[in-house]
Amino acid sequence: QVQLVESGGGLAQAGGSLRLSCAVSGGIFSDYAMGWFRQAPGKEREFVVTISRSGGSTTYADSVKGRFTISRDNAKNTVYLQMNKMKPEDTAVYYCTADRTYSRTLYGAADYWGKGTPVTVSL
Repeated sequence: QVQLVESGGGLAQAGGSLRLSCAVSGGIFSDYAMGWFRQAPGKEREFVVTISRSGGSTTYADSVKGRFTISRDNAKNTVYLQMNKMKPEDTAVYYCTADRTYSRTLYGAADYWGKGTPVTVSL
């Protein structure tokens, strides 16, 4: 059973940075495309970014392009989300996802999800 555990969430000031991590266990990490979704209070879950199994391909939501960077370390079974130039509208619970198919992580249909880590950005 594949398990995903997010960490690194917390409080940041507008313009600041945070780095989220997602540790994966129970499967062969390099078999999975990885992604991040987020859900703000009172809003629907939205796509943030996804990365291919090799790390060679990424897709970002327009709202985070140029500010957020996804990366993965297949030796450490971990995917990262570096968030820079943060805005109050980035406030949300961030979820890590994993699936063997890239498009399923892109469209929120991934087989595996973490429990989320909260991020709050203040002015």
